[in-house]
Amino acid sequence: MERIPILKMGDYLLVTIQVDMHDRLAMALQDDLTGRIVSARSKGVLIDISALEIVDSFIGRMLGDIAAMSRVLDAETVVVGMRPAVAITLVELGLSLSGVRTALNVERGMELLRRRIVDQARTDGSTA
Repeated sequence: MERIPILKMGDYLLVTIQVDMHDRLAMALQDDLTGRIVSARSKGVLIDISALEIVDSFIGRMLGDIAAMSRVLDAETVVVGMRPAVAITLVELGLSLSGVRTALNVERGMELLRRRIVDQARTDGSTA
């Protein structure tokens, strides 16, 4: 079965989806990613969907679920590279992707992750 590669970059995991997502592949990504967050003790996940032409309601929900699971595992999630047509489709389907942060590209997404993690560390430090 095909898998989507998950790369470790310091405290972050990078997922670049280069193939059309089908339901089984999305579920495998969810399982693989949650396992890697735990094993790598990652603080952030960046998912690049710039190669996706279409995101249906199931894939949209899976992205939201991945973000929710990541938060439970103490990792932030940022989705980058969303095409305008994909954004329009998600809104038309009524999917708000709550809890999913977005950025235009990988560079901005990594900066957003860095800032969120630094802010979270400051907050945790001030409440300790």
